[in-house]
Amino acid sequence: MYYISSPLDFRNNQELIMDISKAIDGEYSAINCYKKLQQLAPNEKARTVIKEIRQDEKRHFKSFNRIYTQLTGQSHSPQLNNQCPNSYKSGLDFSFNDEQHSVDFYLEIADKAVDPYIKEQFNRAAKDEQNHAVWFLYLMNRG
Repeated sequence: MYYISSPLDFRNNQELIMDISKAIDGEYSAINCYKKLQQLAPNEKARTVIKEIRQDEKRHFKSFNRIYTQLTGQSHSPQLNNQCPNSYKSGLDFSFNDEQHSVDFYLEIADKAVDPYIKEQFNRAAKDEQNHAVWFLYLMNRG
């Protein structure tokens, strides 16, 4: 397990901590939405793709939680921050846009972070989110 090399002053890093909190909430919301989307999927291929995306989101959620706890000494209680659509097609469109937004947001967090581990985790997550967006676009175009 990686430990952040030097404790960061909470007051000087309030914005970073708030962003990480928002990222945790976003991952939590995605995990819940993709479970619903997986159930709505019309075939096994789509269910498998969405399941794999959901696994990545769970990994991000754990990583971001670990970082938050190391920075603050506290755990974050995640909140659902969006309402997942009730139809498969709307869910794909919603998910595609959410993933694209997350790419930019995670890159911003990586740029703000001083610690190399935090930078690495958010850059990696941004790459995953971009990949997810491509998969959702693929599923949208399959009809």
